[in-house]
Amino acid sequence: MSKRPLPPDAEASEQLEWAGKFVEIRRRGRWEYAGRPGNMRAAVILAVDAGEVILVEQYRVPVGKFCLEFPAGLIGDEIEGEDALTSAKRELEEETGYRAAQWEGLGEFYSSPGMLSEGFILLRATGLTKVGEGGGTENEQIVVHRVPLRRIGEAVAEHRARGHAIDAKLLLLLGSAYLEDSAQ
Repeated sequence: MSKRPLPPDAEASEQLEWAGKFVEIRRRGRWEYAGRPGNMRAAVILAVDAGEVILVEQYRVPVGKFCLEFPAGLIGDEIEGEDALTSAKRELEEETGYRAAQWEGLGEFYSSPGMLSEGFILLRATGLTKVGEGGGTENEQIVVHRVPLRRIGEAVAEHRARGHAIDAKLLLLLGSAYLEDSAQ
């Protein structure tokens, strides 16, 4: 098997153009991209319970809209050295008020690899128990939604009709419905 050649800019030196607390802008040759300082990643939680998925709705400043998404949070933003599972457990309870009895790591993914170096770890949470109200921190004002999996397409359409943004990760739940329609 021969080694595939890399594009011309792939081995150019990386330059830091700007850095904030949670975002960096970098340049490598002609490519500009954003990422997280120190290669920080996020933990994203697919929380499923009795045929329903737990989703959250919160305002996202970059898109200027409320957004429907999976519960999630940055790994290590509050506790240095925190691992993905510990972060996911903390974020699930903080954002949704649920704890999970079982956790399964589903892998690392990149949401927009042509523009962002940020990756996320997807974890499935099952065996959910309601232990609090959720809603996030005092500045987040998160709304929790329990959505039957059979109604996910309708729920997304309802949020979209209200002018809400839909996180691309929700395609995980919509994928089979989209594929089934195209097969007919």
